[in-house]
Parts: sequence; C-alpha cells; structure tokens
Amino acid sequence: MKIVDIKSELSEIVKMPVEAYFQRKVHLQEFIKKYEADDRAGVVKICQSAEKTIAEIDAELIRLDGMYFYERENRNKYPVICGVDEVGRGPFAGPIVTAAVILPNDICIPYLNDSKKLSHQKREEIYDLIMEKAVSVSFGIHSEKTIDEIGVGKADSDAMKNAVLGLSQPPDLVLVDAFPIPGLSMKQIPIIKGDAKSASIAAASIVAKVKRDRFMVEMDEKYPGYGFAKNKGYGSKDHIEALKKMGPCEIHRKSFIHNYI
Repeated sequence: MKIVDIKSELSEIVKMPVEAYFQRKVHLQEFIKKYEADDRAGVVKICQSAEKTIAEIDAELIRLDGMYFYERENRNKYPVICGVDEVGRGPFAGPIVTAAVILPNDICIPYLNDSKKLSHQKREEIYDLIMEKAVSVSFGIHSEKTIDEIGVGKADSDAMKNAVLGLSQPPDLVLVDAFPIPGLSMKQIPIIKGDAKSASIAAASIVAKVKRDRFMVEMDEKYPGYGFAKNKGYGSKDHIEALKKMGPCEIHRKSFIHNYI
C-alpha cells in the first residue's frame, strides 16, 4: 500500500467524532498492528504518530478521572448531582447566561474543561454531546435590561438559581464555580476554578458559553457594526470605537458603557 494511503487511513481514525473519542484507541492499536512490520521510514513515522495519539488519549483519560473527583466522592450521599456555571458577567452587551447540568453516572465525555480552554469548534461538538447525553440541562438567562436594573452580581446569582430550579430532576447536590448560590435549599459545594476541576461544572460552562455565543452571532445580524459575532459583546477596541461612533443599541448594558458614549 502507498504511504499516502496509509497516512490517509490514520487521518480518518484521528478525525472520528468526539463521541467516539475513546474508541479511537482500539482503532489505533489495530492500525499499528497492521503496519508495524512495514519498515519503510514513512510508515514507521506514521505508526509513531499513532502511538503518540494513543498516549494523548491515555493522558486525557487520566485528566478526566480527576475531573470526576467531586462527583465520585459525593455520589453515594447525594445521588443526583448538578454542576452550575455562568458566562457573560463582563460584556458591554447581551445577557448573562447560566446553565445547570446533570451528567449520567455511566458516561465520560471527552475534553470536559473550562470552556475558555477549548476551541470554538470543540465547544460546539461537546455542546451537542452534552445536550444529547445529559440527564437534564437547564438555562437561566437575564437580559441586559435586568442587569442594568438589579446589578450584574444579583442578576448572575438569580440566573444560576433559576437554572438549578429549572432542571427536570431536582438535584441533591449542587457543584458551583467559586461561590454558593443564594436561595437554594439543597446542599452546595463551591469550588474555586470549578470549571477546570469538576466535570459537571465544566459541562455547564460549555453549554452556557455556546448558547450565549450563538445568541450574540444572531445579534450581530440584527445590530451590525459592533462586531458582536467576533467580540460576543465584550469591550474590545473595535467594539469601543463602534460605540463612540454609533452610540449604543438596544442590547447594550447602559450601566457598563456610560464611560464610552
């Protein structure tokens, strides 16, 4: 077989969808076994690349095992556990979006991490997988108008509370990033940088981020000129220049931008 065809065969394995991530290892092992006797330098190099990918999968499994620590440690006492996170505290425009996610006990979703550490494409893929596999997902959203009326801190905590209460199954335990959520009766465990330490919080951070980003892309079409599709409402240099030139639109947070108009 030509080296280019062998390389293409490996590429197809590596490009398997995220949901088949852990099955890649078996396919890679079979691939190496198939070509390990071929002593052509190009084939040897391709097999070494496959071995490197296996090592990356093993490392991801170890990392993910750590991400499930809080869920694993508390599952016996609190059978139903949700993770909660938010996105959108700091932007000049658009809503705060929070999410609460209950993951099933018998699934390990690859790449679960702080949403900011993932590429746009990876977030989109994992969002679809979480929405398909999760026991329940709920969103809490407060508009820029509410943020202006009650303040970003109150809007944030209120939206997180709404996300938890909106779950189809009431959780026994809430894992939350950084600070406990006021007004909830169930047990909470606040975890500093929780979106990088808890699978449930990471899942919440990803779905909240994707939902808000998609909304801001829609707003870019409705309110062109501010660059919402790119900056997602955050105060980038181009966004500030557009504010000075055009003034605010309906989804700008007036309490955030008064120094720029």
